[in-house]
Amino acid sequence: MSSVSDLSDDDRPLGAPNGAPNGHHNPNNGNGHVPGQQALSSMSDDEEMPLAAPPRRTLKRKKPIYAESSSSEDDTPLASSPAKLASSAAISMPGAAQATTVPTSAANGKINGTGHTSKAVVSDDADDDAPKPKRAEKKPAKKKIKTETPAASDDDDDKPIAAIKKSSVPRKRKVKVESDADSSSDDDKPLAKKKAPAKKPRASKAKKEEGSEDEIPKPKKAAKAKKAAAEGSPVKGKRKEKVKEEEEEVFRWWDQDPNGDGSVKWKTLEHNGVIFPPPYEPLPSNVKMKYHGKVLDLPPAAEEVAGFYAALLESDHAQDAKFNKNFFEDWQTVLKKHPPRDGTKVTNFLHCDFRPMFEYFETEKAKKKSLSAQEKKDAKKIKDDLELKYTTCLLDGRKEKVGNFRVEPPGLFRGRGEHPKKGALKYRVSPEDITINIGKGVPIPVPNMPGKWKEVLHDNTVTWLATWTENVNGNHKYVFLAAGSSLKGQSDMLKFEKARELKKHIDRIRMNYNVDLKSKVMADRQRATAMYLIDKLALRAGNEKGEDEAETVGCCSLRCIHVTLEAPNFLIFDFLGKDSIRYYNRVPVEPQIFKNIRIFKENKDDEDNLFDRVNTAGLNKHLQTEMKGLTAKVFRTFNASSTFQRLLDENDLKNATLQEKLNAYNKANREVAILCNHRRAAPKTHAQSMEKEADKHRGLKYDRMKLRHALFKIDKKFRKKEQYIEDESDIDDEWIVTHEETMKAKDIEKAEKKFAKENEKLVEAGKTEQKPSVLKDRIAEIEKDYAALAKERGTEKAELKRDRPAEKIEEAIEKLDEKIKAHKLQIIDRDEGKEVALGTSKINYLDPRITAAWCKTHDVPVEKLFSKTLMVKFPWALEVDEDWKF
Repeated sequence: MSSVSDLSDDDRPLGAPNGAPNGHHNPNNGNGHVPGQQALSSMSDDEEMPLAAPPRRTLKRKKPIYAESSSSEDDTPLASSPAKLASSAAISMPGAAQATTVPTSAANGKINGTGHTSKAVVSDDADDDAPKPKRAEKKPAKKKIKTETPAASDDDDDKPIAAIKKSSVPRKRKVKVESDADSSSDDDKPLAKKKAPAKKPRASKAKKEEGSEDEIPKPKKAAKAKKAAAEGSPVKGKRKEKVKEEEEEVFRWWDQDPNGDGSVKWKTLEHNGVIFPPPYEPLPSNVKMKYHGKVLDLPPAAEEVAGFYAALLESDHAQDAKFNKNFFEDWQTVLKKHPPRDGTKVTNFLHCDFRPMFEYFETEKAKKKSLSAQEKKDAKKIKDDLELKYTTCLLDGRKEKVGNFRVEPPGLFRGRGEHPKKGALKYRVSPEDITINIGKGVPIPVPNMPGKWKEVLHDNTVTWLATWTENVNGNHKYVFLAAGSSLKGQSDMLKFEKARELKKHIDRIRMNYNVDLKSKVMADRQRATAMYLIDKLALRAGNEKGEDEAETVGCCSLRCIHVTLEAPNFLIFDFLGKDSIRYYNRVPVEPQIFKNIRIFKENKDDEDNLFDRVNTAGLNKHLQTEMKGLTAKVFRTFNASSTFQRLLDENDLKNATLQEKLNAYNKANREVAILCNHRRAAPKTHAQSMEKEADKHRGLKYDRMKLRHALFKIDKKFRKKEQYIEDESDIDDEWIVTHEETMKAKDIEKAEKKFAKENEKLVEAGKTEQKPSVLKDRIAEIEKDYAALAKERGTEKAELKRDRPAEKIEEAIEKLDEKIKAHKLQIIDRDEGKEVALGTSKINYLDPRITAAWCKTHDVPVEKLFSKTLMVKFPWALEVDEDWKF
């Protein structure tokens, strides 16, 4: 339901007021944040209305000077004023220019397979006199069968999912996309088609050909187990049965004929509702916060809210002035209803000391960490048993996993970036707040806390099981089936197929918006320019934000301050995108785009909208006329997947090692993530983890050194062999001493844990524990081995624990060489990806069939690239043929 997002340096929140005690240690400015909740906005009636032309301003006209000029009529601006070049203190985004660069030599020509135009641009001064290119006339299309399907959603986990219907004939059917009532943003909603005025003949839509290569391929049936494996297998029986049971539980919906009529999503639905968090347990009587240095006796309701803040005392949130202000205001509201028992009036945040509560929480955390493995296992089992019945439901008679079945506990809203409501109190949700959706005639679930459901519905046209509204932003929360469920899988496949269908129309769409770049109608010109930016730079469409929302923008909501012109043809974008992630990009554009942006900025202030004649609703309506179901989101998915496919195909991996293949894959993924602005701040522990990896790398070289020295002891002639002459780099005597001491400590710790575990098993079996002398002897043996290693230092001779012939040692050195090389590549890959979030594009924007086919082609285990979660989410994609292409 959420994802972590990081801000750039200049987005850090203000620090807490100077001199504020509050139990803080070392206050510093920071902006760490935890995912907040996103609003599910719906389109207002106003957005359906055509935009009225803004009143002409009576401002004094100042003619800006640029590297190029034109006297053409179509460049007449709506109003005039000098373009204001906003200075930017932005940090460069490495790799962004390469990932998003658009050739400047192609404006209105034919588009090639890579998505770029290939014809030379007519000079800027001449194109006003040249005849306007005509849109291709529509040809009579073949009769199509319409099937309704839901539109692709920007945040798949937060929206109702529709089922699809698979064609039973080879001909690919045209699908009709229907807007989802619960869509999270306007730019993801396909709008109802509105008849456009026939001003210009438009290029005809691509026909659907029989036997088209773009049809959804039927995945291969799972291969039958070999007879030998069935009759006799080295795998243990229990493990084999467990794997078999798991395989049988997977519903292969992609082999069925899914119900996708756009209305009924299920016939029967039975579930156990949601699980509520446990009630608040008051703190021990000796744990109290202080006010003005005196103990504050709070009732449970007020103490609980104070505890929310105390738990975050040493986090970046508690150093944020806005977070502190919102928390204190909401806490005072609670204190009015539940005042301190001693009558103390809490009026000043600076006099509050939450540290006693914080220290208690830290002690409790330490206690949990110190539990034995068995105690942790027992606690987890108790928790799992309590939640078991909520984890699954019965959908049309088959068991399906439920996704987010837990109701979020009360707490402080963290938000994303500079959210104006961060620190606000999130109330505890009760059954009276929740609406349940369930099949008719089945038992109504009983809440696990006192109360009755707000409402019980039996709506089989939606796929959510429960819904409620949270109090901070008024967002609607939904409980859906898990990512690997049949309904979710069908929705994912439809989303990627819709993006793949865009391949057939993209040339015509680009031709049409290139014509409109010079339109006499300013609204059409602005819309075409916005489409260019969405297409080429993968920008989100963007919506207007309210006062209570974080000030993030997309293409349609860009303001003049967000785009700077740099002659001759560069645009510099600098704004906060979704999740308050900064988007900074300096990119070359077509001369006509540069000219249009200059016109749109004239006579406007920095805070005025760049596209004052375009909004998201109008843009998506227009996209619907170009291709059924087309939205800005589909463009983004199409560009991400097509770019990813192209980058993977450019690599020659014929004789590459596995790690080289993985690095090539991750590099392509990084470039797409940069294109989509899936950025993050480098993890705080990155330097520390890189140092650990460097030590591990040196450890491998240490092992190689010992093998070399073992060879030298067997025969001195090995010293003269070229591959063994040089010593391992990065290793000196001081490091060797430290490394051996560290290894010795780890081996002793392992011996102690093993000894304790063996005794636990003996006690469980009713046998006598081993004597402490057994452990003492084992430790003595370890110390003896490391004493021998100490004697070998500087001798260039080593004794292995077990004797091996020279040939075997040489083979071991070769294997270590490969391991050292692979580990070096891993270090490089990790360091290059420290500021890029690869997971978002894998989950939402990259067609998983690209990865599955690539893995089969290059003999790479898909488990190396897909986590267990993604394997469960995309089972339908894993059976694709190796020659499949997006």
